[in-house]
Amino acid sequence: MITIYENLDAAAGILTRRGMSSVDDVPPALMESIERVFGERLTPEAAVARLLADVRARGDSAIREWGARIDGTTVSALEVPPAQWKAAYQSLENSLRRALERAADRIRAFHVRQPIPHWQTQELGGLLGQRLVPLERVGVYVPGGSAPLPSSLLMAAVPARVAGVTEIVVCTPAEKGGEMPSPLVLAAAHVAKVNRLFAIGGALAVGAMAFGTQTVPKVDKVVGAGGLFTTVAKRQVYGLVGLDGLYGPTETIVVADDSADPRWVAADLLAQAEHDPLATAILLTPSRSLADAVQEEVSRQLQSLSRREIIEAALAGQGGIVLTPDLATAVEVADAFAPEHLCLSVADPQAWVGQIRNAGGIFLGEHSCEVLGDYVAGPSHVMPTGGTARFKGPLNVFDFVKVINIIGLDAATARLLANQAAEIAHAESLTAHEAAARYRAQDK
Repeated sequence: MITIYENLDAAAGILTRRGMSSVDDVPPALMESIERVFGERLTPEAAVARLLADVRARGDSAIREWGARIDGTTVSALEVPPAQWKAAYQSLENSLRRALERAADRIRAFHVRQPIPHWQTQELGGLLGQRLVPLERVGVYVPGGSAPLPSSLLMAAVPARVAGVTEIVVCTPAEKGGEMPSPLVLAAAHVAKVNRLFAIGGALAVGAMAFGTQTVPKVDKVVGAGGLFTTVAKRQVYGLVGLDGLYGPTETIVVADDSADPRWVAADLLAQAEHDPLATAILLTPSRSLADAVQEEVSRQLQSLSRREIIEAALAGQGGIVLTPDLATAVEVADAFAPEHLCLSVADPQAWVGQIRNAGGIFLGEHSCEVLGDYVAGPSHVMPTGGTARFKGPLNVFDFVKVINIIGLDAATARLLANQAAEIAHAESLTAHEAAARYRAQDK
């Protein structure tokens, strides 16, 4: 069952809470797991710091030992060779191979249209400009968890390839009790044409890519979402490597009016909720009749779904149907929430786009459901969560390039600017700066 909230005041809890908002808010089961692995009760930050320090000191040996202690994985070879990616790809049904290829093609076609502008000007005295240079080596983390996610590999690796990244390294955990990652993820690696793939998961993977080991090369940037330990590890290695963002539990807000099909709206909420018990799935609508119909559809459709317990936990914790005074208020509340996914299941979605400043992705109309964005629409599904859409966009080509400024002033401009530079340097008490500027104000 999903709760209907009669007004915004009643719904205040779900509109401000985002799953595990703090790494200090740790479920008891996770604390017990940490104690089992480390022999003492540590915070997630302390546990991850210990893992990272050992990976930095001992490399591959630390990865193997901690992997065995954390999830019982015993991997004889950390690197999975390309021949095994191809074999996994060839083992798939033809229809699934075509779907992965189609997804990769659309992701590529979308991102190749994103301009990467180089520019130069002579109008400011000499040559000034910028070059956008692809990163040399990027690490992509692909989570395993309760479901393999080949789509996440495609959504990160394909834009990186479009940007011109020289080497793409993938880390993903081996399947529970096995030595190899999911065949689906290996097949996606083949489709995306990445360079190397390692069977390493969680914080260990982040550490391996950030520090480098005897087997895993050090990367310039780590991208991709993961669980709590992965996110904490990314935070702790930031500065040593670049990051795309810190991702929490996934979230969707659907704004709908009387024109929406309650079956489709319910299906979209359930699809979001099945990701994780901490996922957020919220409907905002001014229509009481739609709210009632969606509530009924959620209960009906839920009975046949394989991840029912996860969905029920998510809907009870972060889900809900919220009645708003009107559609404008629903859009305003959704924008304030700054969701990862904002779905406009309304009669005229385009009319509301200009009112939205904060969202990872805006899905226009019922045919543009978030599930299609997860897999095959084209834009990357790696999007900002936890309100970070206020200042961060989805993963894109710009995440894989860096700007280099070009400064080539001519002599006349340098002489003209030197005295002003010297004045500022003098005010800052930087006498060596001042002297260097004064020399340029004089003829040789």
